[in-house]
Amino acid sequence: MNRHDPPLAAEPRIKKGRKYDDVVAGAREIFMAEGFEGASVDAIARAAGVSKATLYSYFPDKKLLFLEVAKAECLRQSETALVLARSGQTPAETLTDIARRMTGFFLSDFGQKVFRICVAESERFPEIGRTFYQSGPERARLRLVEYLEEACARGELQIDDCHLAADQFAELCKADLFPRLMFNVTDRAMPAEVERVIAGAVEMFMARYATPAADSTV
Repeated sequence: MNRHDPPLAAEPRIKKGRKYDDVVAGAREIFMAEGFEGASVDAIARAAGVSKATLYSYFPDKKLLFLEVAKAECLRQSETALVLARSGQTPAETLTDIARRMTGFFLSDFGQKVFRICVAESERFPEIGRTFYQSGPERARLRLVEYLEEACARGELQIDDCHLAADQFAELCKADLFPRLMFNVTDRAMPAEVERVIAGAVEMFMARYATPAADSTV
């Protein structure tokens, strides 16, 4: 580092401990109800049943706590989606369920705040974005890859690169909706708009990757 360069900001750290799960559960309750700006540390501490000092000992920054809740929410939704995927539904039905969960998260106020925080803090604290992505969206993506591989093994889908296909499906589910929200063109997506995009995403994905046997069950 050049001696004239400003010192690098130290990346904030999360500490695990006996009350860690209580803090995350309390934060989830408050963040989901109040959003990021509306959630006070006092309210989170009360919901978690801990003191503010204890909360700060685990999470020195509210952003870190918010992102930890977001990671847990991504994983919860992806695990639920994988259970549904193994319940005997057709690929089109399963992908529709997965798409609804994905859009429900990234179109929500909660999901948008997560995205904006990761982008805003990416220069000062690049580890925040990386850690969130690897522990949340990336693991959810791998659950989708796992489902696609299982569907291929059953002969329902024919995919050469399931990782690429999972990324394609996620982007199809964002079509038009996510950019308009991110750039404040609109403040919310109407349910009919969301269902239109989901139906189009599933239809296009199945047109590309479905086997004749799967096509007959759509």
